[in-house]
Amino acid sequence: MRRRILLSTLLVVTITALVLGGPLAFTTWRLVEDFTRSDLTSRLDQIAGRIDGSGTIDAGDVSAIELAIPAGGRLVLEPEGAPAQVIGSPVVGQTVSETVPFGPGGSIRLEEPQSLMRGQQLQVTLVVLLLVVMSVGTGAVVATVTARRLAEPLSDVADRAARLGAGDFRSAPHRYGILELDRVSDVLDTSAAALATLLQRERELVGDVSHQMRSRLTALQLRLDELSTHPDPSVGKEALAALEQAERLSGVLDELLEAARAARAAGAELQDLRVGLTAVADEWRPVVRAAGRSFKFRVPDGLLARVTPARIREAVGALVDNAIQHGGGTVTLTARATEHSLLIEVGDNGAGVPEELVPHVFDRGVSVGSSTGLGLALARALVEADGGRLELSRPRPAMFTIFLPAARADDVVGAPRRPQVPR
Repeated sequence: MRRRILLSTLLVVTITALVLGGPLAFTTWRLVEDFTRSDLTSRLDQIAGRIDGSGTIDAGDVSAIELAIPAGGRLVLEPEGAPAQVIGSPVVGQTVSETVPFGPGGSIRLEEPQSLMRGQQLQVTLVVLLLVVMSVGTGAVVATVTARRLAEPLSDVADRAARLGAGDFRSAPHRYGILELDRVSDVLDTSAAALATLLQRERELVGDVSHQMRSRLTALQLRLDELSTHPDPSVGKEALAALEQAERLSGVLDELLEAARAARAAGAELQDLRVGLTAVADEWRPVVRAAGRSFKFRVPDGLLARVTPARIREAVGALVDNAIQHGGGTVTLTARATEHSLLIEVGDNGAGVPEELVPHVFDRGVSVGSSTGLGLALARALVEADGGRLELSRPRPAMFTIFLPAARADDVVGAPRRPQVPR
């Protein structure tokens, strides 16, 4: 993109310079010749005023007339019926001359070397060409700056849009100073907040519906099971048939919930957690340092999990941001493996979560500061969408833990191996 903007701007500047520079150079060339001839004519008029009507040059006027003759030039007085009078040395090579009438049938001709005029023409034309080249150079600098200023924000906005489509709903507080791009950034932030809210509501709705339906189905199955023992055989038979249908309905509900989970995890892939978490650490480390705090990162190699990269980055980023906004001291991001799970832990050395907020820390809208209270709720929704779990493992100082299922054997088999570097 930057290359296209730069080339298009340079092409416009070059065409403009050629369209204006060519005629300007030609016009300058002709103007120098016109000025030279005009100067010769003006000198002839001055000389003619010092010559008397007899057509002769007095000895006392010769020195004054010589001052009016250009360097290297000569004056030729040709009165009618009299021999020509010449002042100055003969001109070598081609000449530029102007003639004015003098007296009855006479004339005065002033000549100078054409090389003098050509030298002035070349000098002025070179100045014009130099200005054209400088204008092209200035245009190139402006095009480079403009291309950089436009290309980088456009690429950033495109990357944000791609991350938004992949489930990364973080807002970007920085703006670019370009009204249209800032407007797009505002719209992306608004869309990200709306999608985050929709995702959380979807998770809550699915969880509520699943809980309510399971509770009702369980109660219905218990009643039908009790009814199946009725002494009337026909009643027992119908109760068993209804119980069978209820069990099928429970199976359909399980399949629908599993399909919904699979759809949400469609972008999941086998990933070494160190790779994804290193990107998160690189992104947030400058923010932590800007707040005057330190950042501790400890994630070993070989922790393989099937996750959606954008979701895990968003969830961990939300936890780090929470530690920056509401915690204190060193921010830590670590990961380790247990017997059945992979654990990602984000903590700090601050005062922790108030006792009254511990049961509600993941509820939407709950916050101890002026934030929106969406970060932790969204982080939990994203982790659960990949089949994991997010818990507040220690309230004071705060420590949040993400539990992810370890990669299965069929996930690891066939996974690309990291090339071994000989030591």
